[in-house]
Amino acid sequence: MNLAEKSLLVQQLFAELETESKQFATESGLSCISGCGFCCANPKIPASILEFLPLALDLHEKGVAEASLRLLETQENGGNCILYRPQNEDGSKGFCGNYQNRGMICRVFASSARRTKTGQKELIICKPIKESQADRFQEVNLLINEDLHIPMATAYYTQLRDIDESLCDHYPVNEAIRRALELVLRFKFYEEGERAEEV
Repeated sequence: MNLAEKSLLVQQLFAELETESKQFATESGLSCISGCGFCCANPKIPASILEFLPLALDLHEKGVAEASLRLLETQENGGNCILYRPQNEDGSKGFCGNYQNRGMICRVFASSARRTKTGQKELIICKPIKESQADRFQEVNLLINEDLHIPMATAYYTQLRDIDESLCDHYPVNEAIRRALELVLRFKFYEEGERAEEV
């Protein structure tokens, strides 16, 4: 399976998660706060190469993969996600510059759960939502252990690993994006070389 085929499987997985997440948001009344950049303004967000493969291929198609790679190489200490567009000085407000191709980590926050050591479902959610919607957060945390359906993050990460486990090690977000871009640029270089030989 080549990178383009793997990317397609990742996109299909993301589409499935999106459907489940939207249903959960509708039924729970919980979702990310519009314009909040609390999670995005964190250079240590863990991500894998595979979840950013669709982004890397998209940037290559748009002719900006190499420029994006150069930008990543100039950032000190990793920096905040290069997709993040801060709208204020401290970076707490902003938006994603390529929302359609955001990673898995960006998709599971505020719309999925994990299991605690006791087997209970627990919302994966950020501090701003917990504080701004405290009562609703507590109520939903109870409901997901009764009959409210919620996507399970571990199930989606397992499906991601099933596509290609070797691309699922975690790195800081920009490192994951950089590695995805390098992989795509090598793949496209050899793919184009093979096409030239056929002609």
